[in-house]
Amino acid sequence: MNKLIKRTVFLDRDGVINQDSPYYIKDINEFKFIPGSIDAVRKLTENRFFIIIITNQSAVNRGLIDLKKLAEIHEFMLTALSKQGGIIKDIFFCPHHPSQECRCRKPLPGMILKAVQKYNIDLMSSYMIGDSAKDIECAVNAGCGNNILVKTGNYAEALKSLSKKGINPGYTAPNLDQAADYIIKRLDY
Repeated sequence: MNKLIKRTVFLDRDGVINQDSPYYIKDINEFKFIPGSIDAVRKLTENRFFIIIITNQSAVNRGLIDLKKLAEIHEFMLTALSKQGGIIKDIFFCPHHPSQECRCRKPLPGMILKAVQKYNIDLMSSYMIGDSAKDIECAVNAGCGNNILVKTGNYAEALKSLSKKGINPGYTAPNLDQAADYIIKRLDY
């Protein structure tokens, strides 16, 4: 069995790393990094965090983008991050439409649980960072020990939705960069 990985950060993509769009991100020309997100991934990498992206990408099954184009967007993102010292270990995405009721689409925990199984991740010491209620609910549903809601995406809507369900974010940060600082300050080397 692989060694238990204790420093894991799960990241949503759209609204956390890059600017979200109600029309979906369908091309690398539409992919715009949120200020500070590249530095955040670099800092987490420098502090030996295992970083995994967990993202719903229903644009695939909506016919707005194909898997090849999605792979190009992810390659563009990974290359830009690695040039600045940020390493994403893996990307798990759900291509399904919400009506398909798959087990991987957030807020269900399927993608996180697949990552845990693949890499032997300690969920209780892990973080999930997202901008939507689905991200925080996914963390809770998976049993992730820590979750952070960032204000760079669907923050106001997320707070309302979470409040109705009696769920409070573990921590709220203005953006991914400040969420990374919060996590790093909590380290007990």
